[in-house]
Amino acid sequence: MKHAQGDLLSIDLTDRTVTTEPIADVLSEFIGGRGLNTRLAYERIPFDADPLGPENRLYLSTGPMQYSTTSYTGRMAATSVSPLTNGMFSSNAGGFLSRNFTGAGYAAVEIRGASDDLLAVHVREADEDGHPVVEFEAVPELDQAEVPAVSEYVEAEHDLEPEHLACIGPAGENGVRFASIMTSETRAFGRGGLGSVLGAKGVKAITFDGDADAGIELDWPDDAGEIHREAATSDSIMKRQGTTSVTELSNAMEALPTYYFSEQSFEGVEGISGDRVEEKKYKKGTCSNCAFACKLPTRDEERGIETEGPEFETVMAFGSNAGVDEMVDVMAANQLCDELGMDTISCGNVVSMFLESEDEFGNAELVRSVVEQIAYREGVGDELAEGIHRAHEEFGAEDWTVKGMTFSAHDGRSLNGQGLAFATANRGADHMYAEFYPYEYPLVSKEDAFEPSGLDGKPPKIVEKENRNAILDSAVICKFSRGVVTDDRLAALLDADYEDLIATGGRVVEMERAFNNARGFDRDDDTLPYADQIEGFDEGLSEYYAIRGWNDDGTVPGYDDVVGPAAGTADD
Repeated sequence: MKHAQGDLLSIDLTDRTVTTEPIADVLSEFIGGRGLNTRLAYERIPFDADPLGPENRLYLSTGPMQYSTTSYTGRMAATSVSPLTNGMFSSNAGGFLSRNFTGAGYAAVEIRGASDDLLAVHVREADEDGHPVVEFEAVPELDQAEVPAVSEYVEAEHDLEPEHLACIGPAGENGVRFASIMTSETRAFGRGGLGSVLGAKGVKAITFDGDADAGIELDWPDDAGEIHREAATSDSIMKRQGTTSVTELSNAMEALPTYYFSEQSFEGVEGISGDRVEEKKYKKGTCSNCAFACKLPTRDEERGIETEGPEFETVMAFGSNAGVDEMVDVMAANQLCDELGMDTISCGNVVSMFLESEDEFGNAELVRSVVEQIAYREGVGDELAEGIHRAHEEFGAEDWTVKGMTFSAHDGRSLNGQGLAFATANRGADHMYAEFYPYEYPLVSKEDAFEPSGLDGKPPKIVEKENRNAILDSAVICKFSRGVVTDDRLAALLDADYEDLIATGGRVVEMERAFNNARGFDRDDDTLPYADQIEGFDEGLSEYYAIRGWNDDGTVPGYDDVVGPAAGTADD
């Protein structure tokens, strides 16, 4: 099985020291990316770690596909304990950082401890004697700097473009629980608040640079070339409208959360549709080496807005859920979140909760004001920065979260299989963990489709999809490769039997679950605000557990035996 190559680089911010250690055995079993990060985090982060404490650790890595030139491979993974969900959390981001990360020559980088000073950490290719080259730079001048200003600083002082940089904005420094780590200025390790993990550690930015030998056999099968060709020649509507191409379909199926989840379709949908995004798109956008080019560089000259996106989930959070029916207003909120370093879904939904409490749905000017208050924890933003789960009672609102994470679109009240997938996901209410929703929209071949209502036959497919996506996140391969990176092609790319890959993905999911079990998660956390509206929900959840071989209370039996030693045994 193909896997990433290289050592683990461990960066101790407390002592400002670095060490390397071989991890070939872990790589051979868990490929790279999310799988590698999960194994390292399980073994090295104490089960009782405070997400914002020095004992928490953050892992960054790529997988074997980042050594190729194939489409859908411009991504990398980040893993830590989430300040939002309080569980193990993996995120991945696109853009161009992954190739520069591999150029530094490491399979994974561990960030541990904490600095009293605000730092930029610069990781370079090892010297000729094999010693790691890492610089700790105090950057007090970047205190509260927005993401574009950090990029400008790094380029001016270190001659490195934004594609070499992962950084945080004010939101990360100020402990916003859904702060993102940003790269290439507009791409985000989003949702779980990993930007605040870096902020708590005193890290404003990390850069990667080098030209290290890949250390991996590059005899990729013909499938890689076919994948690249099909990406280049595809006439998919996503090349024009990105994920917003599904907006009106979702609305028609009553799967578009609206007015802080009180409704499931939006009368103003035409104003925030894929067509409106396409009208504002001014050039192509892509990730490293990808010919699919589904990104959305957009601008509105009249209002001086230039951003990337918004994607569908942002259109939901800052559009229909906020009662905003003008695409340029959604673009403005998207731009603010990127500059301030916040996840657009979590931020848009918590702002929508506030709008409901003030009877101000549709007030786009208020939306922008509250977004800024959240990033700097000023006024009402201080409480909203805690996220919906922690703040909803103060605002008299319903808790629209799973495991502390607010919902993305593809509403599970209409798409019941996606609803169950929201509940089972170790990350929380995230649509990409199992990515079940396409099977309930009329978007896939008839033999793969499910009726949206009910859960008959769906738990086995959810398990398979969670396992497969864990492999994509380990390889690392973009999930928009669906229909192109088929099961056979995935197996060929990784030089492995497909069923073995699915089993490996299952071990990744199980490790995440076992870690979270040790932090107190169980069946009570695998629920939905509308669980009683899905026929057979409890039976479907039990079936899911049984397929995985877990206990009916949602715990993994004998979790200490999943990978070996209990967490927290690594040298501290």
